[in-house]
Amino acid sequence: MFGLVGILIVVAAGSYVYMSQLEKITPDGTTPKTMISATGVRNDLLAIANAERRYSVTNAKYASFDELRNNGDIQVPARADYTYSADANDSHFTITATYTGSDPHAPKRITLDDTMTITSN
Repeated sequence: MFGLVGILIVVAAGSYVYMSQLEKITPDGTTPKTMISATGVRNDLLAIANAERRYSVTNAKYASFDELRNNGDIQVPARADYTYSADANDSHFTITATYTGSDPHAPKRITLDDTMTITSN
């Protein structure tokens, strides 16, 4: 009987520690899968922004998302829960990833602009 109670106490303590560590890794109740996806999206945005900067050096303006894709400057992987768009003119660009999934805690929009600042909301 003592062994069973001891095992239950150890399992309860382990579960508590696991859950508290999980909350630190995934803030605001976001699932680990969503956090991994959002990190991938941020990396995609940085790659697209670097392509915009390279395009700007050779063409003296920023390109639309379709121009970058058609020129072969970017190859954005398909992400099930995010869609990408870019707003560009001669001197500025903003790249936006919009969340379409079901996680209510996921960042709905992640943007990166020509200052290389990433924002999410």
